[in-house]
Amino acid sequence: MKAVYSLAMSSKVSSLPETPEQVASTLRDAQYLADDSTALIAFLAQRLGKPVLVEGPAGVGKTELAKALSRSTGRELVRLQCYEGLDEAKALYEWNYRKQLLQIQASASTSPEGDSDSQVDMGEIFTEDFLLERPLMRAIANPEPVVLLIDEIDKTDQEFEAMLLELLSDFQITIPEMGRIEARTHPIVLLTSNNSRELTEALKRRCLYLWLDYPSSEREIEIVRLHAPEIDEALAARLVEVIDMIRELDLKKAPSIAESIDWARTLILMGAKDIDSKVFRESLSIIIKHRTDLELVAERIVPRLGRSGETPPENSKNGST
Repeated sequence: MKAVYSLAMSSKVSSLPETPEQVASTLRDAQYLADDSTALIAFLAQRLGKPVLVEGPAGVGKTELAKALSRSTGRELVRLQCYEGLDEAKALYEWNYRKQLLQIQASASTSPEGDSDSQVDMGEIFTEDFLLERPLMRAIANPEPVVLLIDEIDKTDQEFEAMLLELLSDFQITIPEMGRIEARTHPIVLLTSNNSRELTEALKRRCLYLWLDYPSSEREIEIVRLHAPEIDEALAARLVEVIDMIRELDLKKAPSIAESIDWARTLILMGAKDIDSKVFRESLSIIIKHRTDLELVAERIVPRLGRSGETPPENSKNGST
């Protein structure tokens, strides 16, 4: 019969929040502005002990939510970055085959001379001493509570999702050679998805659900000013206005919230007082990261900005600065 490794809960587990408003406040202290639905789901994740599936466009703050929860709760962030072809060995655990081989050789060298039938007890080399922990295993086995981020789960396949079900349901994993390993503490688990493929119902059923979209203009101004407090309120409003115009275009990649913040910090360093065509062209690469997008934005947005005495890009020989 396989062993069950039930590890004692840590005495240092942080206290659970009393209200969603408390969660919103601690997240704000961690530089994350959560709306009511986000604060509620983050509250329920901790009180109900359920994983959260966070979906939405790229760049709306899904990964940042996990980082902010880590900061606000004082928990270590354990991150599993998903990609096509990710398997159990890279996500859960694998055996240290070199160390096992050395143990086998050492045991063989100490066996009675000429005893060709002497073999290593397999139980000796399939123990924690020979186990290489990967992110999921580390989150389960960690003696202190953690935030586990399973980032971009939609990049994996359904077989990988099936492997996650035991962990998401019972916060435990089963290692055939050792038995069941249960969580030492209760992690806060967030799975993010850019919605590039439909996830299985079995996975969704085990999770709370949160949809994050681009914030309203008012909310984004708040976010920008929280992370770049030196920016003038009028300039922050102008920045968000231009960002909204850009997001309306059919781009390969729309500017993320993080890029809005980077742009705000750039404008501060440039000493900009407004966003005219000159300032816009000089700093465009901060928010636009594809060549075709650069051309489209220059064509559609620059004519809508003040020229500040410069020739528009459509009439310029080189088209950019």
